[in-house]
Amino acid sequence: MMEIQIWVFVLSLVGILLLGGVIGFFTSRWWFKKELAKNPPINEKMIRVMFAQMGRKPSEKQIREIMREVNSQK
Repeated sequence: MMEIQIWVFVLSLVGILLLGGVIGFFTSRWWFKKELAKNPPINEKMIRVMFAQMGRKPSEKQIREIMREVNSQK
């Protein structure tokens, strides 16, 4: 029967957990960036729709100003 030292088992377990955490972090980071590129959080068209829902007609200056504010908060 194969016997394994306890410290070897513990070190292997910790190493595997650390490796899984690092791989999971970078995978989720890559996926999140990909989804943000496909579906940006807000754009000019969305701002126009929001203004239309409020019953207002925005000027281009207002739209640019809102986009500048949104982008400066990133």
